[in-house]
Formats: sequence, structure tokens, C-alpha cells
Amino acid sequence: MQTIVLGGGCFWCTESVFLSIKGVQSVISGYMGGDAVSANYKDVCSGNTGHVEVIKVEFDESVVPLEVILDVFFATHDPTTMDRQGNDVGSQYRSVVFYTDEDQKPTVDRTINKLRDMGLNIVTEVHPAIEFFEAEDEHQDFFNRNPGQAYCNFAIPPKLAKLRKEFSQYMTS
Repeated sequence: MQTIVLGGGCFWCTESVFLSIKGVQSVISGYMGGDAVSANYKDVCSGNTGHVEVIKVEFDESVVPLEVILDVFFATHDPTTMDRQGNDVGSQYRSVVFYTDEDQKPTVDRTINKLRDMGLNIVTEVHPAIEFFEAEDEHQDFFNRNPGQAYCNFAIPPKLAKLRKEFSQYMTS
């Protein structure tokens, strides 16, 4: 099992994508990357803690390799916009990869370089993982528990459609 922490905008959206991938054992929404000694939704949304909304993804690399996890991540958010994903604006929504093992960093770097070679201006930050703060219970598995939530119904279906189109062989259903 491997773990990687990804920030690609609202964690409700990124969580929904990765819960649909074969080999992903768990996805936990949370916060990472800030200087504050703790993190919670209200403080992180203020943009003053330095934290990012992230998901901690635990996956079985024999089922889904890290390269695929990263390809899905980059395909389902905009890694070319600084501190913004759609209507979500602020440093708490920046694109970032927190690797949990030094062996992951070369794969992350190769993936980003491949995208840059394709002409994309990737602004995704890459850092070693630091303390992870799990988000409040109401943010876990949010889309599945709140199917009528307007923001989710606007933002998540296009991501899942892209996932089905480009990565169907890795989807659970």
C-alpha cells in the first residue's frame, strides 16, 4: 500500500474522483501545508492558515500504479491556474502534490515534466508530506452523502465523466 496527498481544489470534488478508482483503499479529506498548529474548515477557508484542502489517498500499487493516480489527478483538475479551481479561489485551493515517500518524487516530477513537454504551464507545487489534519466528519464522503448539494452537482459530474472517458479501465463501476 502507498499513500499520497493531493490538493486539486475543493476536496469534495477530488474525493469523489478517487473513490471511483480500483485499488484505492481509502480517501480522507483534510488539510496540509500550512503553518498553523491546527486546521479546520472555517480557518482554512479564510485563507490565513496556509493549509490546502487535500485528500489523503491510500492505494494498492499492484492494482493502480502511482503513475495512473497522478494522471487521474492532473486530468481531473486544472493544474495551470494559480490558487484557483473554477469558482474556488484562494491559496487553500492550490494544486499541490505531497509525496509520502522519497521514491514517489521522481514519478511526480516525470509526470509534471511530461505535461510541460506537452506545452502546459503547470503550477502544481510538489512537497514532502507534513502533518495531515483530517477534515471534519461532515466533509468525508461528502458527494455520496449529499447528492442534492448544488455545488457538487455542478462541479463533480464533469470530472467523473472525464474519468469514465479517459480512465474507464481503472474505475470501480
